[in-house]
Amino acid sequence: MQIKWFEDLMAIAEWKNFSRAAEVRCVTQSALSRRIRSLEEWVGVELVDRGTYPVQLTPAGQVFCDEARHVLDGLLAVRANLRNVERMPGRSIQITAGHSLSMTFLPKWLTQFQRHNERFNARVVAANIHDAVIALEEGNCDLMIVYHHPLAPISLDPQRFGSLTLGHDAFIPLSAPDTDGKPLYQLGQQHQPVPHLAYTATTFLGRVEDVVIQNAPQKAQLERCYEADMAMLLVRMAVEGYGVAWLPHSAVADELERGLLVPAGGAQWSTQLEIRSYCSNANQNSTMRSLWSTLELASRNSASS
Repeated sequence: MQIKWFEDLMAIAEWKNFSRAAEVRCVTQSALSRRIRSLEEWVGVELVDRGTYPVQLTPAGQVFCDEARHVLDGLLAVRANLRNVERMPGRSIQITAGHSLSMTFLPKWLTQFQRHNERFNARVVAANIHDAVIALEEGNCDLMIVYHHPLAPISLDPQRFGSLTLGHDAFIPLSAPDTDGKPLYQLGQQHQPVPHLAYTATTFLGRVEDVVIQNAPQKAQLERCYEADMAMLLVRMAVEGYGVAWLPHSAVADELERGLLVPAGGAQWSTQLEIRSYCSNANQNSTMRSLWSTLELASRNSASS
């Protein structure tokens, strides 16, 4: 038996829909169904009535769900107390950030924030979007900082988690330049397929990349020649002239300034990414709560100005 099966059952109880519950739990619907079946086999009775619409828990499932929620709350509380002992000394928070943001945006943001506010110690863990969401949901971090795009949203319960905008980042197609400073590969003007340095299908930036390509005014003739799950890996390949890569501006600011990369297409091939911070509303870390209050005030002031 795995604790995540409890959370799967609670998601079905809340959303009454396998598809929506799977989306919230960041798994495929088939994976969620298998995990619920495994839980039912462990308990020994059916917990979900699959003959109703919307989906309902069976009477046994409701009893088990209520007890599982109580047990899980207790386990998480004990874990939180134990982890407080292992925290960094003094005022501290634990941050989980997307790989690119942890190397580009986060260091500068922390420096600027602490220059004008009370200082705190920070432990930073870089992660992909799936692992970052799990870390936040399971209380393994105080603050999550990741990219957001309206056409590739992150499914987090707004009743449990707050979110604030910290900034924006352009997401643009780039290529190494030729001897005249023009892109080696130009989108929309090619007579043969353009080599595409792509993200793996399961990554957040890969989903945004697909949205941009699908919504472009003309069909892109792209030939996928390389895949990676991190933007920094694609940067190096693009600089070496292997093809076109869609990259956050913050990740390539230096390469653009030095002329190592140039835009491979106009604005129709680009989009804006929002940099968002997320925090659990149940988080009781006083340093985190003070930080969040400061961020909320800055957000309100920015919106009113």
